[in-house]
Amino acid sequence: MKKNQWLIVFALSALTILPSYAQFGSIDQLLKGSKADANYLAQGYLTPAMNTFGTGLNQGWYNTAANHKKFGVDLTVSVSSISSPGSDDNYFVDNNKLQNLRVADQGSPVGAPTFTKGGANAPTLFGSDAVTPRYYFKADPTNSTFVDGPTGSNVKKNIPLGGIPVPMINLGIGIPGNTDLRFRYAATNSSGTNVSLWGVGVLHDVKQHIPGIKMLPFDLSAFVGYTSFKAETTFGPGQTGIADFTATTIQGLVSKKFAVLTLYGAAGYNIANGSFKAKGTFDSGAPGVTLVDPVSISSSTSGARFTAGMRLKLAVFTFHGDYTFQKYNTLTVGFGISVR
Repeated sequence: MKKNQWLIVFALSALTILPSYAQFGSIDQLLKGSKADANYLAQGYLTPAMNTFGTGLNQGWYNTAANHKKFGVDLTVSVSSISSPGSDDNYFVDNNKLQNLRVADQGSPVGAPTFTKGGANAPTLFGSDAVTPRYYFKADPTNSTFVDGPTGSNVKKNIPLGGIPVPMINLGIGIPGNTDLRFRYAATNSSGTNVSLWGVGVLHDVKQHIPGIKMLPFDLSAFVGYTSFKAETTFGPGQTGIADFTATTIQGLVSKKFAVLTLYGAAGYNIANGSFKAKGTFDSGAPGVTLVDPVSISSSTSGARFTAGMRLKLAVFTFHGDYTFQKYNTLTVGFGISVR
């Protein structure tokens, strides 16, 4: 079974960096116990990654508040590194919320297992790769065993900049009314994983509607963007994972141009929703016991965001970088071609 699937699904794409995730945990270590147990463990293990990735889909839309002239265009490539707070490195596994599993003490014998009172912390996908959770699985009175949960991926150590990378390609087109339409699209089929992404955004000059400031030498715009992402991957024969994400951002932008340098800032609100399903027949961890379509989980995150950045334009070439302060702080860098 492939070991890079979780970060294939939740790191987009990393259309160019998928092979570097090969050392990370495999799906079968989550799908233990009953179907309810599998969903409970998967929810805790994957939610931080799902929220981080959903947040990343709202990045990379702009590098100035100025709109294009009519029929002006730009093509911009960016990569965002989304960081997670330390609190997302672990989740608490509550024995009272498990059906056929219990958090077991390391080293206790299967014939006389001992248990961690109440439960214990376990690493999320972002957590330590040196901690392996252990569970006692009693499928029935005569069928019991120990099973190991997945380790984390130690994102802060194993991925550059310590954050999940989300690449984007945007096309912007100026239309009448001091308005830009922005589009994003990506699709790939690699190693049994199909990934598709599309998005649309609108940037509109609002300064023109405010008497007394429309002639002042800065740009003020409103922006709204929507992104949809879907990935389907094969874990094994008859086993698939399906991830769906949607992300919406609403922002106010301001920028000021100084010759070839533009400083820009933004404030707004993000909404991101995600879901993940594991379909097929999976080993439960006990001999002769399988789980069918064991996981169907969802995530949601929202909140305010504040961005500050700068863009350098040399002829038609642009280079930009910005930092967004939000629950999942984000560094974005990119380059592009912009005409008119």
